[in-house]
Amino acid sequence: MMVEFWAKKENESPATIRSTTFHQSLAVSPITISAVKEQAGEIPIVAAIHAQLQSRNLRATKGGKPYLELAFADSTGGFSLKIWSDSPMYGAAETLAPNTIVRLEAEWTQNQYGVNPNHLTWAHLDESAIADFLTGDPEIREKQDRDFAEIRRLCDSIEDPRLHGLCALFLSQLGDRFRRTAAAKKNHHARRGGLVEHVAQMMHSAAALCPVYPELNRDLILAGVLFHDCGKLWENSYPEDGFSQIHSIHGEMLGHIPLGIELVNKLWNDLLDTAEAADWKMLKPSTEMTRLHLLHLIGSHHGQYEFGSPVLPRTPEAFALHYIDNLDAKLEMLRDAYSQSNEIAPGVYDRVFPLPTNLVRPLASFSPPPCPTGSPAVEVPLSAESE
Repeated sequence: MMVEFWAKKENESPATIRSTTFHQSLAVSPITISAVKEQAGEIPIVAAIHAQLQSRNLRATKGGKPYLELAFADSTGGFSLKIWSDSPMYGAAETLAPNTIVRLEAEWTQNQYGVNPNHLTWAHLDESAIADFLTGDPEIREKQDRDFAEIRRLCDSIEDPRLHGLCALFLSQLGDRFRRTAAAKKNHHARRGGLVEHVAQMMHSAAALCPVYPELNRDLILAGVLFHDCGKLWENSYPEDGFSQIHSIHGEMLGHIPLGIELVNKLWNDLLDTAEAADWKMLKPSTEMTRLHLLHLIGSHHGQYEFGSPVLPRTPEAFALHYIDNLDAKLEMLRDAYSQSNEIAPGVYDRVFPLPTNLVRPLASFSPPPCPTGSPAVEVPLSAESE
């Protein structure tokens, strides 16, 4: 396969770029962006990445030196690259069309500010390579399929017919868009389908907590988890044929909390027009109070006014949802940070934004020593008294 490849001639001026040809079959197999983040550190690794251009912005340093900031993404995540005005790549970067899928080859390093390429070159892919790229990482796709099936299972377990019907209507009408939406623009689950991963894990946590805290309304909190970020379908969604987030005028002007409230109200009113709704008039709690409590979960899930919630949590389910959401986001950030951060001292890892401090290697789970052959294990009760 022959593709266009951008590279600098050995004695060429920094301001010019030439186009050559490149045999992809002779190159190393591409790896994912997440794999580069996991493997790169102070010691560079030589690798190729297939990635889609998300955005290109012209910026300048404090001293006035211009540079381009290019944001790239694949199905596993994204990163940004800076192309300086005196770089041989600058001219090609200026003309790179939005959503272009390219092959990036470099010696990759990583520090607390992110991934850095040395000796960067890039190539345009042919149709076959683009089609393969758009299918996404097989492991991520398989995980998201499992997570979506688990969301369906937990929604099916909701006993309240109104909340059950609302969840079913959402998944049937907007399930495909839901599966293409990220949980955030950056920091956690910031990839196509990341919202499905986030919601599935939160629903697991909520279901596990309900037996521990019986005052929680299981049906309500499960529905609240499903809908808490549903407005992000217009704020962090992706197209079917790419990994660049769509910028929606509704997402920009309203944000996901008002959009989520509006969506739930729309679906709720649609349900009230069905034949089944005629049997809900005598249900307790009332249909109107059930709707109001669900909307409160969406409105309060950020937990604080300064974080975007128009109202603070005022019910057990609202407090639980806020902390479950925050916990899952933070633990996802930790996973990413451990996989990307450099070990700056034994067991100490460099800080990764947005976490506030350096990390320390987690304590491994206890592994009991193997019993000597032929010797039965002896159990010592924790409460055993000394004789």
